[in-house]
Amino acid sequence: MMQANLTETQPGPVQSTLPMPPGAPEASLTQEQQRQLRVYLEQGLPLSPHPYREIAARLATGEAQIMTQIKQWQEQSLIRRLGLVVKHRQLGYRANAMVVWDIKDTDMEHIAGQLAARPEVSLCYQRPRRLPHWHYNLFCMIHGKDRSAVLEQINLLTRELALEHVNKDVLFSYKAFKQQGARYSQRKTADDRA
Repeated sequence: MMQANLTETQPGPVQSTLPMPPGAPEASLTQEQQRQLRVYLEQGLPLSPHPYREIAARLATGEAQIMTQIKQWQEQSLIRRLGLVVKHRQLGYRANAMVVWDIKDTDMEHIAGQLAARPEVSLCYQRPRRLPHWHYNLFCMIHGKDRSAVLEQINLLTRELALEHVNKDVLFSYKAFKQQGARYSQRKTADDRA
């Protein structure tokens, strides 16, 4: 499912932009159409060869107006990027481990940067410790088809990054209850209300 990450203040470069044909029209969507478009983007693009055309039909407007509006939101940094939400369990990646690390504050930037650069790490973020019971402050997610493969990856990156001295734990997930992109729209679409 392709979804837009909508944000009002996300810094950084746009990672994926919508290409616009030369001479594309100005977006002329009403405020209600814009709100509906944000909701549709949060829900994911329709599985169609022409997803923007389908959304345009739902909003009684043209495909070019939809694409122009999205491009404007990207230029305004309201949409940071368009990306895929991969349902990894449905693809057979059922061994999902959150590796939690107790990293010295002075080493955080360096080690987090190394872990984030590893291809097997899909998420990497810092969180505050919850002392006295929770000492871990760096989290990274690794997915695999079975636990042994994931544990092997963790052991390999631990050795290669010389993290054997760092206290860590591996937390495998058992069941996915929800997985989706961020939601910022409060109201439902007309389709949702029907």
